[in-house]
Amino acid sequence: MLMRTDPFREFDRLAQHLMGSGTWSRPAPMPMDAYREDDTYVVAFDLPGVSPEAIEIDVDRNMLTVKAERRPTAEGEKVQLDVSERTLGVFSRRLALADTLDAENITADYDAGVLTLRIPITERAKPRRIAIRGSASDKQLSS
Repeated sequence: MLMRTDPFREFDRLAQHLMGSGTWSRPAPMPMDAYREDDTYVVAFDLPGVSPEAIEIDVDRNMLTVKAERRPTAEGEKVQLDVSERTLGVFSRRLALADTLDAENITADYDAGVLTLRIPITERAKPRRIAIRGSASDKQLSS
């Protein structure tokens, strides 16, 4: 059996349980990072302890929705839970995608508890040079 020595640990656990546990009707948020890498927009979500089968990724028009559910790992009649500090339940995040992102070609990878989405940037949004035609000396001024 594990012994707790922090007198405030139970208060922290209770607050986290009340604030952090999510349900399908009211999911808890999940931490994420988002950044641009060359011609791709990358979004990484922290989902430790979530099986890939418990993750849903949907795109509806320009709205990206990621939902995941962390279920208890130890269940059954013979299981005696001594400490339960990991947040269980449903997690969700909705992101509005700009028109400059190619929502048709999103790829998803899940490794070491991190879900990584790679969203290509459309050709029209990529930086480009504009060629200048002619020059001011080629034109005649009329008076």
